[in-house]
Amino acid sequence: MSGEILGIVVRRIAVAIPLMLLVSLLVFVVLRLIPADPVAMSVPPNATTADIEALRREMGLHLPVTHQYVIWLGQLLQGDMGKSIAFGQQVSTLIGQSLPATIELAAFGALFATLIGLPGGVLLFRLRGRPAEQAADVGSTLMMSIPDFLWALFLILVFGVTLNLLPFAGRLPPDMTVPRLTGFLLLDSLAAGKPGAFLEAVRHMLLPALALALGTVPLIMRVLRSSLLDVIGEDYVTMARLRGVPERRVVNRHALRNALLPTLSLMGVQFGFLFGGTLLVEVIFSYPGLGNLMVEAVRNTDLPIIQGAALIFALAVLTINLVVDVFYIVVNPKLRRAR
Repeated sequence: MSGEILGIVVRRIAVAIPLMLLVSLLVFVVLRLIPADPVAMSVPPNATTADIEALRREMGLHLPVTHQYVIWLGQLLQGDMGKSIAFGQQVSTLIGQSLPATIELAAFGALFATLIGLPGGVLLFRLRGRPAEQAADVGSTLMMSIPDFLWALFLILVFGVTLNLLPFAGRLPPDMTVPRLTGFLLLDSLAAGKPGAFLEAVRHMLLPALALALGTVPLIMRVLRSSLLDVIGEDYVTMARLRGVPERRVVNRHALRNALLPTLSLMGVQFGFLFGGTLLVEVIFSYPGLGNLMVEAVRNTDLPIIQGAALIFALAVLTINLVVDVFYIVVNPKLRRAR
């Protein structure tokens, strides 16, 4: 089976490479079409026309767009994402400093979405035919209509401001520091022997991660319920009931296993969107991740950072989909045989 999975991974990577090239080309060209001038953003107010032209040539912006793209792609393949216009540092360094925070946040958001969405879908299924079914259906529909950033504002208002239960800015309190080893604050706090910092990092992550998760939870719930309704009438479920298997066990041990397969596919797509949704959530919660870095780059028309961050977001979505595809095939032997 390991050979089959390796073959699947190789095929997915072979498809991902041209997709990444296409994304990089689109991002590069679109950024050159916007009216903002990155050179004007990086020169002092008293700069002369000659100074501006010299800087433009230094940045290679005087060349045709196709020539600029070829140069940038060649540097990218060598691991060089360029130098930030606003910060004066290598883009790879800036992204390396902010990306772990975003990965940590997205992972917690995906975990919350799974822990809430799967039991919620089973609960919706169990409510079928009961008076509470309609109310639950309306509630899940209402949840689907609320975007991530509104969930973020609502959670801040309720748990951060009104109840004052959880922090809603940054990753740690201002008076607390943790030595940077990996950039993943939870790991670094444990490695440094600071359990208090670990707990504070979790507390600071709860609201933004929950805001991300709540945008995905209702979709997981509804798809899982629909899948359970589809498989509950299958012969193997009927045979389990005829053998006297309790209804709870019929659902949890027999129906749920097959109903999870289409739900996993949806979760892969939604977790990709969830990673992209960290951008607005990070801004709202002042969370110092890749999304916040990208927004700051947009404000400063910092093209190298925007290009690098956009590629990282695209790569993350492709990676998440690859992992879910592999997991889907591992739990579904029929797909392995079909390939």
